[in-house]
Amino acid sequence: MTPSSSDKEPLIEPAPTDNQSDDLTGRSLRQRIRQQELLAELGVVALQRTDFTGMLNHTARVTAEGLDAEYCKVMEYIPSENRLLVRAGVGWSEGVVGFATVGADLASPAGYALRTGKPVISNHLENEQRFRTPELLIEHGIRRAMNVILQGDGSPFGVLEVDSKSEGEFSEHDIAFLQGAANILGMAIEQQQYQRKLQAALDRHQVLLKEVNHRVKNSLQLVSSMLHLQASSVGDAELSERLNEASSRINAVGRAYERLAYNADYEKINLTEYLREIIGDLVTTVAPCKIQFDAPEEIQFAADRAILVGLIVNELVSNAGRYAYPGQTGGLIKVRLLRSDQQTILVSVQDEGVGLPADFDPTKSKRLGTRLVNALSTQLAGKLTRPMSPSGANFVLLLPAEPSLH
Repeated sequence: MTPSSSDKEPLIEPAPTDNQSDDLTGRSLRQRIRQQELLAELGVVALQRTDFTGMLNHTARVTAEGLDAEYCKVMEYIPSENRLLVRAGVGWSEGVVGFATVGADLASPAGYALRTGKPVISNHLENEQRFRTPELLIEHGIRRAMNVILQGDGSPFGVLEVDSKSEGEFSEHDIAFLQGAANILGMAIEQQQYQRKLQAALDRHQVLLKEVNHRVKNSLQLVSSMLHLQASSVGDAELSERLNEASSRINAVGRAYERLAYNADYEKINLTEYLREIIGDLVTTVAPCKIQFDAPEEIQFAADRAILVGLIVNELVSNAGRYAYPGQTGGLIKVRLLRSDQQTILVSVQDEGVGLPADFDPTKSKRLGTRLVNALSTQLAGKLTRPMSPSGANFVLLLPAEPSLH
């Protein structure tokens, strides 16, 4: 049932008129930028090993937000019944999630997407002639819907569907966002299915886990490269900047997986070398600024927590390179890593630039990068502070050397 490599152009219901335009200015452009931010955020959540049900629900919420839709659902294919079960979703009435099903045959929009791999757009369900409209959509007054396939480990997991009862039309640009969310969720599903295999084959779990890390590393490098290429060709400076930011975040996570793939002790990595590689990747990004990195030779650190530290350093150094020295031909960005004592590790990022506004409050910032830094610091059980300095901005992160058992 896995789709072949044949043509997978989306199946879009013909518009009632021919006077549509594809204007990506104003509100539409802002929506595209927001969608890219949401995909980057979803990718970070997926790589933090969020519990499986939580990941399904988070994907549904993010997808609905990105498409300004009231409803979204993740459906799992049940081969014995030839039905799709609603495993997670937002907007649906009680008794839908975990119980409701829709047909998985070719006469169903979701079934068609599952069996052919082609995305399906139905913008006018009341006039839909190509497919049978599921009773679930009729009961909730749904007027338009989109379906894309959710890949799993070797065979499709199911379908990701977004629905709305408001007027308007979904477009091919919306399909790109929906498929991006499905691809990220598919990676999480694949990882979860790999973990089940590991539990069933403990004698081979170390070899298999390294293989997973190697595959994830390669996948992340591919996604990062694709985002970077898209940023170079998109033709919009603001959107290009956001795409490069997303590429940088994914690359930071990929660095940890690269070390895990070749590390005998896959549960821990050398935090010093990991941050050194991330900083090396940032040299071009912050140029003409220079980065100075001071750290001991080795600090062994839990690999999953090192990923979060790497993302924080990536954000803070990138922001310093972007905002610290406006109108100047570069400046110095200092990164320090040290053990303040046996129980605590200190990471700091400091510049000598113009500094931050007096009323700047990182806890209230709406920028995605600042929100990520705050959220990741909290997840590490760390404390992020801004000590006074003669000039520029200074961020200091204090975090426990070992994760709490509580």
